[in-house]
Amino acid sequence: MKLKQYLFSQISLTFIPIFFGLFFITSIVYLVKIAALTSVITMNVFELLTLYVYVVPIIIFYTLPISFFISLVISLSKLSSEYELIVITSFGFNPLKIVKILFPITVMLTVSMLIISLGLIPKAKHLTNKMLDMKKKEANFNIKESEFGQKFGDWLVYITDKKGKEYSDVKLFKSDGKTDQFILSQTAQLNNKEGDLSFVLNDGKSFAITQKELNQIDFKSMKISSELGNAKSKPFINPYDHWQFKFKHNIDIDDFVFYSLTSVFPLFSLLLVISFGYFNPRYEKNKAVMWAISFVILYYVGSDYLSKHLFLNSLYTVPLLWLALTYFVYTKKIKEFY
Repeated sequence: MKLKQYLFSQISLTFIPIFFGLFFITSIVYLVKIAALTSVITMNVFELLTLYVYVVPIIIFYTLPISFFISLVISLSKLSSEYELIVITSFGFNPLKIVKILFPITVMLTVSMLIISLGLIPKAKHLTNKMLDMKKKEANFNIKESEFGQKFGDWLVYITDKKGKEYSDVKLFKSDGKTDQFILSQTAQLNNKEGDLSFVLNDGKSFAITQKELNQIDFKSMKISSELGNAKSKPFINPYDHWQFKFKHNIDIDDFVFYSLTSVFPLFSLLLVISFGYFNPRYEKNKAVMWAISFVILYYVGSDYLSKHLFLNSLYTVPLLWLALTYFVYTKKIKEFY
């Protein structure tokens, strides 16, 4: 029990600075991308922070498994360089018992990563796209005062004055070839409800003109709606329905596979942790970090490539190949000596 607590304390001392360092660097990258959006659409500070919150699950997804794996390797290699693991092994505590200690916390991490990658990330992407689509639709409706030829959907719009989303002396015109419609309004407001734009006209008159008649309607309030930009996306109900829809239409299958494979990476790499962490400092140099980073790159690149070519078959192909590789490394570096 004391050994278990000691190992976890050493791992936490290594994990925390690595994770927050990678998290900070990745956050800067995404913040720059978010800030670049302001050149296309107008957003306030609250909206920028909201977009950042939406990308936090993605940042965690890319940083947590790598941080956890690297911290395990560094922690064990540090104990090896200080001869502590050699002493522990001499008392009959072999490397596989270290794996058994690390196994429960790695399973918890893997389950958490699956929830984040398959549940939170699709939801966060849906909210991000929804928010950006709403802002783009609002940006498309950029009516300026005293200018002709401006449109709101099928309507030609002319305004005399504008203050924010409040418009004065508004005139709208639309023709379908048979009927000409003309609207005059003293004031109007633009409403943007989740990307659905509506023009609310106040205190005005509406005219419908044909070759045979002219109809006039006086109104206190009139609402004109218009769908600008892309069509509405499928609403996000829950992760199960989301991925069921993707499978049914054969969309983003490679994303599902890559998310799953990345989430289970630490669990299937425990043999590598002791393979790189165990060494005799009297005869060997500490190359644990170099080997760990190399195998992280190999796994991520291989998973990404196979997920795009084998699709769902990668869910069992990659783990089997990776386990075979890790066991081979373990037998060559550790099993024969410890």
